[in-house]
Amino acid sequence: MPSFRRSQLSVAALFCFLGFQYSTWAARIPALTDRLDLTAGEVGVLLLAAGAGAAVSFPLVAKLMATLGSRRLAIGSALVLLAALAGIGAAPSYPLALAVLLVDGVAVGCLNVAMNAQGAALEAAFQRTTMAKLHALFSGGIFGAALLASGITVLTESVAAHFAIAGAVLLLLVLAAWPALLEADLPAAEKPAGRRWARPSAVTAWLGLAMALATITEGAMTDWSALYLKDVAGAAPHLLPLGIAVTSAMMVTARLFADGWRDRWGDKRVVLTGGVLAGAGLATAVLTGGVVPALLGFACVGFGMAAASPCLYVAAAREGASTLTMVSAMSTTGLLAGPPVIGFIAEGTSLAWGMGTVAVTAWLTVLCVLPVRWTRTPAAPDRVSGALSG
Repeated sequence: MPSFRRSQLSVAALFCFLGFQYSTWAARIPALTDRLDLTAGEVGVLLLAAGAGAAVSFPLVAKLMATLGSRRLAIGSALVLLAALAGIGAAPSYPLALAVLLVDGVAVGCLNVAMNAQGAALEAAFQRTTMAKLHALFSGGIFGAALLASGITVLTESVAAHFAIAGAVLLLLVLAAWPALLEADLPAAEKPAGRRWARPSAVTAWLGLAMALATITEGAMTDWSALYLKDVAGAAPHLLPLGIAVTSAMMVTARLFADGWRDRWGDKRVVLTGGVLAGAGLATAVLTGGVVPALLGFACVGFGMAAASPCLYVAAAREGASTLTMVSAMSTTGLLAGPPVIGFIAEGTSLAWGMGTVAVTAWLTVLCVLPVRWTRTPAAPDRVSGALSG
C-alpha cells in the first residue's frame, strides 16, 4: 500500500485537475461569449447544459462507482474532461458548445464523487485529517488556471493556444494522480430489505441542500466574476480573470488552516461564521460598486466559503458512501447549475442583482446547517450525530 504522503499527493492532483479544468474555460467565458455572439441569458443556458449533465450524472455515478471503483472512475472522467476542454475551445456553434458542456457536466459529476471518495478513504485508511487541504488544491487549481488565463491574454487572444497549454498541464496532473490512488473505497450503506430505493434521512437532505447552496456561491464567483468586473465594475480586460484569482487565492489560504479551525471551534461554527462573512462581504461590494470593492467582496466569499465544502464532505462520508455520493452530486449540481440561474436573473434585471443573489445563497447555506447537530470528541473534528438539533 502506498504511503499516506504519496497517496495524498495523488488524490491532491485530482482535486487540482478539476479546479484547473473548470477555471480554464470559465475564465474565457467573455471570449466565448463574443465569439458565439451570446446574450447573458444564452450564457446562462450554456452553463445550464453543464449543470444538467451534473444533475443527471447521479445514477450513472452510482453504477460506475460500483463497477469501476473510485480510482478508475477518477482517471476515466479526467480524460473525458481533458477532451471536453478541447471541444469547448473548438466548438464552432452554440448548439455544439451546449452539447460539449453537457458531456463536461457529466464528467465533472463523476470526477467530483470519485475524488472525494478517494479523499474520504484516505482519511479512513490512515486515520489522518486531510480533506480541507485536498480542497485547497482544488482552489489552487482554479487560482493557477486564472493566473494562466490572465497571463496568456496579455500575449494573445487565442483561446485555442490558451487551451492547448492548459491541456498539457492537465495531462501532467493525470499522470501524477494515477500511481498511488487507493484501490479501497468506502463501504456502501445498506438498503432496507425489499426496497431498491430509500428516502434520504433528514441529515442527508440538509447536508445535500447546504452543499448545493455553498457550491452555488462558490461557482458563481468562477463563472460570473469576470463578466461582473467587465460589465458592472468597468475593469480593464487584463483585470477580468482576477475575480477568479482573488476568490481562489483566499480559498487556498483559508483551506490550508481550516483543519486547525475545525479542531479548535468545530465544523458547525466554522461553516456558520464563513457563510455570514461571505454574504455580508459580497452584498457590501455590490451595493458599493467599483473594481476594488468587487475584488474585496470576492475575497470575502473565497475566505468565508472555504471550509464549507470540506466540512460537509466529511460529514457526508461519516454517514456512508451513499450519502457521500448524493452530497457530491448535489455539490456538482450546485456548482454548475447555480450560475445559470444567476444568468437568468441578470437577463431579467441586471448582473448586479444576479451577484446580490449569490450573497443570499451564502446566507441560506447558514440556515441549512443550523438544524444539523455536530457532536465533538476530544482532539477530533466534529462528527455528525445523525440527528437534528432541537
